[in-house]
Amino acid sequence: MTSYAETRRKIDPARADRLADGTPNDNDRVEIGPTQLAFGEWQAAGLVPPDLAKMREYRWRRLTQQLINRDVGGVLMFDPLNIRYVTDTTNMQLWNSHNPFRACLLCADGHMVVWEYKQAPFLVTFNPLVAELRHGASFFYNVCGDATAGDAKAFAGQVDEVMRAHAGTNRRLAVDKIMVHGLRALERAGFEVLEGEVITERARAVKGPDEILAMRCAAYACESAIAGMEAFTRENVPKGGVSEDDIWAELHKGNIRRGGEWIETRLLASGPRTNPWFQECGPRIVQNNEIVAFDTDLIGSYGICIDISRTWWVGDGRPTNAMISAMNHGMDHIRENMAMLKPGVTIKELTHNGHQLDGQYWKQKYSCKMHGVGLCDEWPFVPYADAWVDGAFEVALEPGMVLCVEALVSPEGGNFSIKLEDQVLITETGFENLTKYPFDPRLLG
Repeated sequence: MTSYAETRRKIDPARADRLADGTPNDNDRVEIGPTQLAFGEWQAAGLVPPDLAKMREYRWRRLTQQLINRDVGGVLMFDPLNIRYVTDTTNMQLWNSHNPFRACLLCADGHMVVWEYKQAPFLVTFNPLVAELRHGASFFYNVCGDATAGDAKAFAGQVDEVMRAHAGTNRRLAVDKIMVHGLRALERAGFEVLEGEVITERARAVKGPDEILAMRCAAYACESAIAGMEAFTRENVPKGGVSEDDIWAELHKGNIRRGGEWIETRLLASGPRTNPWFQECGPRIVQNNEIVAFDTDLIGSYGICIDISRTWWVGDGRPTNAMISAMNHGMDHIRENMAMLKPGVTIKELTHNGHQLDGQYWKQKYSCKMHGVGLCDEWPFVPYADAWVDGAFEVALEPGMVLCVEALVSPEGGNFSIKLEDQVLITETGFENLTKYPFDPRLLG
């Protein structure tokens, strides 16, 4: 694997026909991507955008190798993020997440087919790795009604045609997510249908050099949007009339202005609504001298997820001693747990070692200590010791993995929570914290 330190390339402003990531500098292009604002900020910060052609090839080769290693003839994907991973194409991602009208089949010989929305075949044409374009992957009740089984059978016939041409006699077909009629049609066509997520998640877990460059750029864009959200919050909350939704909208705006895509959750809360955690942001008017806590869960530039959390004290007063104590406890939690990260350390070791939460915070702790991240929250998952299941995560970390290190310090029966989270790259020798956004000094005492 190429060292991450060796992947830096200078932006060549003379290449007016190409953007800094190697994509065409075409104002009317089909392919989505970062905006001029994002490119300008990255250049000023000394960041190097990814070479998208190389990033796409890395992902395509990595997933193909997973098939070869497991003696699987092909992997059939409906999950829009798996399709994004292997093709870098998008089409109405959120709508697609609950209306599976797209599909992608990658065969072990590298042949890749996309079933696209019939009215939008042009959306995948920018990627030469897509060897074949078809339509007819919609077999959900909304659009097919009582003909769903027949549509699924027709789709399975297409898959059979491609697999016979590119997988030969190998009838082992991995599938990530599929409607029931589709599964039954594939089995009736003679396929041995295997679990596909083990293939896609493990492929996605180790990022290539250009994926790391993309993540650095996406992280900078996300933190720039957070800075705008924080400035808005500190300026306007003391004046009154600012809701949680008003604050959250600033993060959305900053993300979209830089070519980001969406935010997966609504995890911003204020004051007593921070405890218990996981209340979604809403119309509550944030009061002066209160906590505001959030978790970005943001799908940003290049479709990369930046999943970080911060807690702010907003106002001219002083936070309580309990808040300051909890904040420092949370800082210890992520710092000591992060220090364990290095190649070769096992998920089991991460689960059972590291910083121990104080008893008053245990019942309302976060759902995990750490989790993988890439195009969204990904494998692997690092539970707390009381949730460990033998055999579920018997793996070790590798260079190129990226994990989010979590801390939720939430006193049972209390009126506040502290939410903190950093996004961390596993390097050849240890780790690098990709998150640069500062913690609120007011809460550190």
